[in-house]
Amino acid sequence: MGYLYIFSTIFFTVYGQLILKWRINKIGSLPEDLPDKLLFMVKLLLDPFIISGFASAFLASLFWMAAMTKFELSFAYPFMSLSFIIVLILSVLLFGEVLTTGKLIGLGLIITGIIVTVKL
Repeated sequence: MGYLYIFSTIFFTVYGQLILKWRINKIGSLPEDLPDKLLFMVKLLLDPFIISGFASAFLASLFWMAAMTKFELSFAYPFMSLSFIIVLILSVLLFGEVLTTGKLIGLGLIITGIIVTVKL
């Protein structure tokens, strides 16, 4: 059951990041003038999808607390690196972001780090 808590944390974390990026892309870039910035932020905060992204962060926190009852932090926390991997892959697939050699090397290092941390 503990692993389900960890992977639920990762799922809700990834969902939140992707949904925020999607909606911000839809609404546009941050304006220069302060009044326009405030209006922009209010528009974002009232967006139902943005609200669901914040709710997913809250759910991720609840699942993380549950995971902490099952595992040592030093064991569980490296799994959170999986969110970097999943977000990178999905950002390439969903948003057309560029996958560079540096990002691939970084992914390899993250995966290696997870394996070393969890296995040793």
